[in-house]
Amino acid sequence: MTDTSAVPVEEAGERDGRTARRDRNRDAVLDALIELFGEDAVYPAPAEVAERSGVSLRSVYRYFEDMEALARAAMARHLDRIQPMFAIEDAGQGSLDARIRRLVAQRLRLYDAVAPVMRAAVQRSRTNEVIAGRVEERRVTLRVQIEEMFAPELADAVPPVPADLVSAIDVLLGFEGIEHLRVHRGLTASATARVLSRSVAAIVGAAAPADAQIVG
Repeated sequence: MTDTSAVPVEEAGERDGRTARRDRNRDAVLDALIELFGEDAVYPAPAEVAERSGVSLRSVYRYFEDMEALARAAMARHLDRIQPMFAIEDAGQGSLDARIRRLVAQRLRLYDAVAPVMRAAVQRSRTNEVIAGRVEERRVTLRVQIEEMFAPELADAVPPVPADLVSAIDVLLGFEGIEHLRVHRGLTASATARVLSRSVAAIVGAAAPADAQIVG
């Protein structure tokens, strides 16, 4: 039997070089689309992506079957980069005031990092089930985080109070809530943090015993 597994060094090197070049070009296309999302181009034309990336339009279509596939891959790449920002340490630990401030600070950092891509994802989720599913996964993750962060205050509350309060906080600290304050109301980051912290404290206070002190 002839061994066909051996490949000449020169041929292997050329193959590795082509693979590396393809990967670099593919990443350049993804990063170009992420940049365009950051410029509020929710539906950029393929030619715009090709020009921004420095990759030919023909190659763009070689790497991705259509713009929806490209958008999904770009959003996944961006989320992978900022995944650590979704985590929050010591959920449910510390004073209520400290937990509120920690959670609000985390959500504002996350908003700053994800806002351009999230705007595009929300728009595209209306017609793209895959993107809609990934957006919903992130929403569920952040809602569970709220439940964990305020578990001490919600533990003794009678249903449906816990679910109602979590839903209210979820609206405040979700992307759309922060987007409204930052973009539509024009608040600064510090003013937004103040509004959110006071609002969350007031909401959590509805689940606390009457003699409990909520720090605003």
